[in-house]
Amino acid sequence: MVAERLTRQGRQVVVIDRELPSLGSTVASTAMLLWEIDRPLLDLAQLDGFEKAVRCYRASHRAAQGLLSLIAHHGIACQMRPRLSLYLAVDDSPMVVQDEYALRRRADLPSLYLDHAALLRRFGITRAGALLSADAADADPVLLTHGLLDISVRRGARLLKANAVAFDSAAQSVNVGLESGLSIEARHAVLGTGYVVPDIVKLKARPASSWAIATRRQPSHLWPEQALIWEASRNYHYGRTTADGRIILGGEDDHALIEPEARNHARPTKVAALKDYLKTLWPQASDRVDFAWSGAFDTTHDGLPLIGAVPGCKNIFAAFGYGGNGITFSFLAAELVAALLAGGSSPLLDDLAIDRDIPG
Repeated sequence: MVAERLTRQGRQVVVIDRELPSLGSTVASTAMLLWEIDRPLLDLAQLDGFEKAVRCYRASHRAAQGLLSLIAHHGIACQMRPRLSLYLAVDDSPMVVQDEYALRRRADLPSLYLDHAALLRRFGITRAGALLSADAADADPVLLTHGLLDISVRRGARLLKANAVAFDSAAQSVNVGLESGLSIEARHAVLGTGYVVPDIVKLKARPASSWAIATRRQPSHLWPEQALIWEASRNYHYGRTTADGRIILGGEDDHALIEPEARNHARPTKVAALKDYLKTLWPQASDRVDFAWSGAFDTTHDGLPLIGAVPGCKNIFAAFGYGGNGITFSFLAAELVAALLAGGSSPLLDDLAIDRDIPG
């Protein structure tokens, strides 16, 4: 996304990737393109104040809309489908989603409250209540990545398979040292390295792992309107359908099982838990699993991404879309970094700064 945005700005861009494109965390993404942030608006307002919380939520909403417009404008064949988002209560009380709805109304965000009866009538889901929101989508993340890279390359970007191991910004330009011993000199460097963070960046983030399953094709057993589903809890379950009629369900997050060997060892237990959850959520579905996988990711305490200048490193910027809606955050990062390089600014750069103070 950064490469697409900067080539659109008319800049000469070199993309360095130590793997084949999309084979990092991208391939493990369930690609629910949400504007809603992992931390509810109510929680974020209590943590950072109403003004900042609303500014971040509105920016995320604009980013989701911008991403969908970009995909449609270029005709990127990534199975992108506009969806509704369904944010479910997790216990017998609707109070949490009702309080969230009241604050979203105050912030003029596009959500509608459904009580138990309305939720059951429209979606056939038995929960105390839910928030229904517009302007979400789903997509194939690998096809989306390759589509954006293809656009960038056609504009003149160069894609190098290499491992960047050193960054020196003491001079007017940035020198990026490669593992091969070669180096690249550039006016600016943007770190879009996901959860593999160079030593020059000091982050306040916490690692976790998440698991996901994809069922067999069952187009006649999907929930109404195929809305994106997630829950009003910190470690939530989430689900969506696919263009070929599968159900993808994820969750069972774990902060202890980070290494691949540990995740693989835990897979049978986690898959069984996800199958049980699917039966509770949507009993009509078959729980026969065709695919199961896991991925490690990092989260920030406030649920917001880390975007902007790298402290102490002149002309080096970061685009870290951490959290459950990292694809939306990555679009936002591309916009903010492009504005920075063009001499602009935004209060969001303080809100999302890598070295920001995070209360609590």
